[in-house]
Amino acid sequence: MSRKLRYWYPGAMYHVTSRGNRKSAIFYDDPDRFAYLDILREAQNDFPFYLHSYCLMTNHIHLQIETIQHHPKDIMKYLNFKYAIYFNKRHDLDGHVFQGRYKSELILSIDYFLKANRYIHLNPVEASIVHSPGAYPWSSYAAYISKTENKLVTTEKILSFFPEPKLENYRKFVEEKKEETELVSNMVTR
Repeated sequence: MSRKLRYWYPGAMYHVTSRGNRKSAIFYDDPDRFAYLDILREAQNDFPFYLHSYCLMTNHIHLQIETIQHHPKDIMKYLNFKYAIYFNKRHDLDGHVFQGRYKSELILSIDYFLKANRYIHLNPVEASIVHSPGAYPWSSYAAYISKTENKLVTTEKILSFFPEPKLENYRKFVEEKKEETELVSNMVTR
């Protein structure tokens, strides 16, 4: 059975996820996360693309990318291959690090573009790792709510949809969604 074709064109935007084999951890510690971010930077240099957001969870990753001249399969093949070599060597392991090929959703609307960004930044909150997305150090959220520079991430496109003060309005967009989710969860559990 053949694989489903992945649509691509220059400028296409995607929400990409990749999960550990058998849902296993792909990051054991901070050096693993730093190595992944270094390899992500290399991938940006070799296959230029815009990274609008990212989140590194214990057993999976989220990336929100906008292509320029390279298909996301080339970006993800490079990224997953290089990281798997690093991970297996560092931890004296063999075999697959990632479960199958990456998953991607083509982003075709501004609404989905913004919601995917919010979803990615709220992932550690939804997983009950932190109470606030700003408390999670392994996502691009800090680049959006502060003047902290993150050379991996391009914030301009997302922030262009928010009125001044952009950073504060973006923070409200993300964190008020979190509060809405908590209210719904509390109502369901009563």
